[in-house]
Amino acid sequence: MYDTARRVALVKQRVRENTRRRQRCEAISLSAACILLCAALMQTAGTVVAPGQTAAWGVFGAMLLREDAGGYVLVAVVSFAAAVVITALCFRLRSKENRRKDGTDKPNQHEKEEKSQ
Repeated sequence: MYDTARRVALVKQRVRENTRRRQRCEAISLSAACILLCAALMQTAGTVVAPGQTAAWGVFGAMLLREDAGGYVLVAVVSFAAAVVITALCFRLRSKENRRKDGTDKPNQHEKEEKSQ
């Protein structure tokens, strides 16, 4: 039999392992989502943007001056919007984890007492 200190240490170790496993799973799923989004945007860019030569070689900003450059702008706006959404989700996930660690998502002591009475 283990003593209380040993059991508490084992529980804390198990919690750390579970937390690491969950974070790894979240990182893998976010990476997969980003790769899928990148592939979808590349496919969209291939179908939306018309092939052709730019009017000015070596000046890549001149591509946006062409009349059929709307595809480039569309892909850029969609990419930016997707990055903003992913960043917001990551911030939310991080703040949710921090609240869980701090214990702020748990009910107050007086609320527990009111429920038990």
